[in-house]
Amino acid sequence: MKQEIIEMARKAGFKMENSAAIQAAEIFAKLVAAKEREACAEIAEKQRYAMCISLTSHPVQNGTAVGIANAIRARGEA
Repeated sequence: MKQEIIEMARKAGFKMENSAAIQAAEIFAKLVAAKEREACAEIAEKQRYAMCISLTSHPVQNGTAVGIANAIRARGEA
């Protein structure tokens, strides 16, 4: 993963010539990934509520959307 981050940073035009730059790139990549995971998890959760609206005659049983959201968030803990 570290090597992939360094390569992506270089492709974006960052100078990856010292350990401080590499560490900063790693931190930035983790922040971006966390933000993207949360955005994806929120989309999954919204799908749960969209299904509730279309199935108003049935109780809410869409645990799949919640499970997907939780799985996305858990990727950040690995």
